[in-house]
Amino acid sequence: MSDTEDVDVEVAETDVAEVDTDGPEDGVGTEALDVLGPFSGPVFLAPVTHNPKNGVTAGVWAVTAGDRTAVLKVLTRTKGTTGHWAASDDPRHWNYWRREADIHVSGLAQVWRPYGIRAPRLLACVERANGDVALWLERVGGGPGTRWTVERHIEHVRRLGAAQGAVGETLDRPWLSRRFLREYIAGMTPGQELLDDDEAWRQPLVREHFPAGLRHDMVRLHHDREWFLQIMESLPRAFCHLDMWPANVRSDGPDSALFDWAFAGDGALGEDLGNYLPDSVFDLFVPAARLPGYAAAAYEAYLHGLRESGWKGDEHLVRLAVCASAVKYDWLTTAMLARAGEAQVDYGGNRPVSAELRYRERGLTLAFLADWAREARALAPRLGFPQAPSGR
Repeated sequence: MSDTEDVDVEVAETDVAEVDTDGPEDGVGTEALDVLGPFSGPVFLAPVTHNPKNGVTAGVWAVTAGDRTAVLKVLTRTKGTTGHWAASDDPRHWNYWRREADIHVSGLAQVWRPYGIRAPRLLACVERANGDVALWLERVGGGPGTRWTVERHIEHVRRLGAAQGAVGETLDRPWLSRRFLREYIAGMTPGQELLDDDEAWRQPLVREHFPAGLRHDMVRLHHDREWFLQIMESLPRAFCHLDMWPANVRSDGPDSALFDWAFAGDGALGEDLGNYLPDSVFDLFVPAARLPGYAAAAYEAYLHGLRESGWKGDEHLVRLAVCASAVKYDWLTTAMLARAGEAQVDYGGNRPVSAELRYRERGLTLAFLADWAREARALAPRLGFPQAPSGR
């Protein structure tokens, strides 16, 4: 979602830059010749919307060279970002700086292709002299997931279920992420004191648009965070994308093209779905009023995909994973409290967003996640897991 994830392969609303083919701009012109072959005319770069906070991403551009196109994503560990979004040299870390290159070069990014979800085709992986890695990727031309209908989202989810049911955990690779959820949210919960700050909850945007009872629910979610994480780490495993949201998918005919594999690795079966559904609403791609029906239909579609694949597991464990994944958004309530006095902008910071609309939609979605958390607390002991701590 806008506060957390990495790349939407849409050209940002900024000027297109012409690049000299003799090789300025870190050699993009020369690389374009090597990767795309001979072409006439200049090379043009257009910035692609992405998360500039992430220390792994030096930049993302749509490249046009004559009649040829590509997406160029440059991975780095020298951006200088500190804190949560700093690049890591640890191949198991959730933000390992070159994981996306490794997953493309290995071919693992295409492992779901037989089931209707593929990565963009890797055109070249260029190891630059400065230590950066330039990924030259196919520019997929289908419609972006940010503009899909609810029905199209549900079909994507069915394909995801089929893919994860068939592929399972996959052969482990030393650069796949481990304990992603725990490590990711560990650095995403600053300012938790705001949960107990009466003034923060009295801010007009919060008071007017957050449902009654949300404060209690979000305080409890934070209080139970370790319990939720232990549940998620004990559930059946699957190879997961771990950045599954509408801004990272495009139509590929009837199939889906899935981008930004930088977090991919071990997760709970159902965890990707638990991320995809709320993120569809948090950034205003699906109205919050449709979330209950959308989530119910999507969950059934995911189960249908699992069964199509021949998967024979216990669907209650999948349901628990989806519901318990609400813990990923433990940080979001305090972020909304902290930013209630700021101007609201869309993903990438290019355009203003209605503050009233954002707080209303996110407030309703957080309340929906509180219901998921309650369902997880009730379901877990029936499946043999420890009970959640007593509520505060």
